[in-house]
Amino acid sequence: MASWSKKILSRENGEHVPMQAPMIVSASRSTDIPAFYADWFFHRLEKGYSAWTNPFNGVKSYVSYENTRFIVFWSKNPRPLLPYLHILKERNIKCYVQYTLNDYEQEKLEKVPSLASRIETFKLLVEQLGKVAVVWRFDPMILTDNISVEDLLQKVQNIGDQLKDYTEKLVFSYADIAMYRKVKHNLEVSGIPYHEWDTEQMEEFADKLSTMNRERGWNFQLATCGEKIDITKYGISHNRCVDGDLITRLAWDDKDLMKFMKVKIEDVPAPSLFGNSELPEGAILLPNNHYFISTHKKDPGQRQFCECMASKDIGEYNTCPHLCEYCYANATKELALQNWKRHQENRFSETITGK
Repeated sequence: MASWSKKILSRENGEHVPMQAPMIVSASRSTDIPAFYADWFFHRLEKGYSAWTNPFNGVKSYVSYENTRFIVFWSKNPRPLLPYLHILKERNIKCYVQYTLNDYEQEKLEKVPSLASRIETFKLLVEQLGKVAVVWRFDPMILTDNISVEDLLQKVQNIGDQLKDYTEKLVFSYADIAMYRKVKHNLEVSGIPYHEWDTEQMEEFADKLSTMNRERGWNFQLATCGEKIDITKYGISHNRCVDGDLITRLAWDDKDLMKFMKVKIEDVPAPSLFGNSELPEGAILLPNNHYFISTHKKDPGQRQFCECMASKDIGEYNTCPHLCEYCYANATKELALQNWKRHQENRFSETITGK
C-alpha cells in the first residue's frame, strides 16, 4: 500500500512543483522533530508543505500535507510538542508518540533533560492523547564495561514502576553496534567501552524483563524493534513502530483514512441466545461496539526485520543535537551541530537544515 499520491502544487515563491501528498507521516526516524523542530514543523504544516533531501542521492523533493490524516512522532523529549497538539485536533489529524525514554544519566550517553522531567513529560502527553497514543521505548539497550544486563533491568524497573497505568506498551532493542559502522566509529572515538550482545544475554534479558512485567503488575505489551532474534516464548513480539492496527484504533472514525488503509469497520453482532457476541477470529475491538480485522502490511522499503507499514518520513539525517553516543542518524556530532546552527539562522525555511 503506497502512503501517498503526487500532485502539482505551489511553493511559497509561486513555483509549481510535484509534491508527494502522504496520508501518513513519520516525524521522524531521522531526527527528533518534536524536541528541536516542533515550531518548524507546525509552521510548515500551516504553509502546507515542506522540502526533504534524499540522503542517498541528495535530490530535494517536496511533501504536501494536504492529505495528511495521521502523524507518528518519534522523540526523546517531546515536551515542545505539547503546546501544538491542539492544532492537530483542529485539523482532524490524529497522532501517536514513540517516546524513547532511556536512563543513561549516570553514563552521560545522551544529552537530554533529566529523567524526572522526561517522565513528567510522558504523563503530560498521556493527559492530552491518552495512554494508547504514547508508546514507551527503551531503545537501545546498550552494554558497556559499566552497564550490565542487571543494570539495564534495574533501569527499566525504575521507569516502569513510574509509568504503570500510563502506557500500554514497552518497546526495546538490543544495541547492534557492529551492524552500523559509523555508530561503532563514534563510540570508539568517544571512548565508550561498549559490548556486543550475545544470544545468551538476549535470552536472559528477555526472560527477566517478562517476569518483571508480570510480577510488578505493569502488564505492558512487550516488543522488540527490528530484532532478528525470536523471543516470543517470553511473550515479546516483533514491534510495528508505524503500526496500522494502532493507527486504526486511534483513527477508526476517519472514513477517508480507513478507506485509504483498506480497513473495514464493522458493527459488533447482537448477542446470541447465550448472551455472547460472536466475533470473527482476529477481531480487534473498537469503541461504540465496533471492530476491525487487521490489514497491516509491512513496508517493503524498510529493513528486513522492520514491521512498519508504509509512511512518509519528513526528517533528515545529521540534524539531531541530542548527540547520543550511540546515534545512527548523525555521521558526526560536528555535522549535526552545523546543521542545527544553520536551522536556527533560518528557522522556518522549507527544509529542516535551512538550506
